Amino acid sequence: MNELRLIFWETTRGCNLRCIHCRADAELKRSPDELTQDEAEKFIDEVVSFSKPILILSGGEPLYRDDIFDIAKYASDKGLHVALASNGTLITPEIAQKIKDSGIMRVSISIDGADAQTHDGFRGISGSFDKAILAIKYLQDKQIGTQINTTVSKHNVASLDKIIQLVRELKVNAFHVFMLVPVGCGVQIEETNQIEALQYEKVLEWLYEESKKPGLEIKATCAPHYYRIIRQKGAKTQSKGCLAGSNVCFLSYKGDIQPCGYLAVKVGNIRAKSFKNIWEHSDVFQKLRDPTLLGGKCGYCEYRFVCEGCRARAYAKTGNFLDEEPFCVYEPKRQTTA
Repeated sequence: MNELRLIFWETTRGCNLRCIHCRADAELKRSPDELTQDEAEKFIDEVVSFSKPILILSGGEPLYRDDIFDIAKYASDKGLHVALASNGTLITPEIAQKIKDSGIMRVSISIDGADAQTHDGFRGISGSFDKAILAIKYLQDKQIGTQINTTVSKHNVASLDKIIQLVRELKVNAFHVFMLVPVGCGVQIEETNQIEALQYEKVLEWLYEESKKPGLEIKATCAPHYYRIIRQKGAKTQSKGCLAGSNVCFLSYKGDIQPCGYLAVKVGNIRAKSFKNIWEHSDVFQKLRDPTLLGGKCGYCEYRFVCEGCRARAYAKTGNFLDEEPFCVYEPKRQTTA
């Protein structure tokens, strides 16, 4: 039931951009505390000893690491599906070839506006939009799967139709929409950039309608309400909302394990403890795997086993990751144990 399906590894906090929403609060230089290649390979060995999740190499900007292709190759040779999450600005035709040779199956590129002005303003560096678009083309030329990630906030919510038009024109495989979570740099911009709960709902309604159109895989991330909306529309889904600690975990650049990258609750460190032991026995993970422990209206909502609310937003708001989701407008129709 609690199969490990996704590991997000923050390979480095080093990054060349200055995104105003950054979860990692990225830095210009790499940290000496980063996991080494040997430590990474040991971690991969332990992972494959009991599971076969998708390993997502993220950052910061993972291409800051000169050993990233060796790590990716090691993981793919061990049988893991490996993906790369990049801002795209460092991807050239030569880098795209190295990505392909390393066995990476898909690369997600962050696009946060339909034009350079909107995207570059969010990402903090002029020219980042044009480089990201080129990166997608370079990757597609090498037959590497491509995905666009978009973080929704006040700066771009009015242009979502234009963004998804661009996404379709670029012929990527997938479009993943992220709802802003107030952690890292996101704390500083919460008041100015976080959309209201009602608008949040409207965005997810819009995304559902877009998902019914053919030719593009669409997914809502950090937006568990989306799975409640799917059920309300009479559709079925094999997935559920918040997967933190139940099917997903996060590995920080220095070896800390968290339920997800946005829920900053350390449950152990792979330099001190077996990852398998952390995954199977962490008290925090056990609590996150039991929706009956949820508080507030999430605790009696009829969709709690489908949605569960964003545990990271609850934690950011109250300090209790089991509290009710603060950005949900839905009012449960009945108290239920079903």
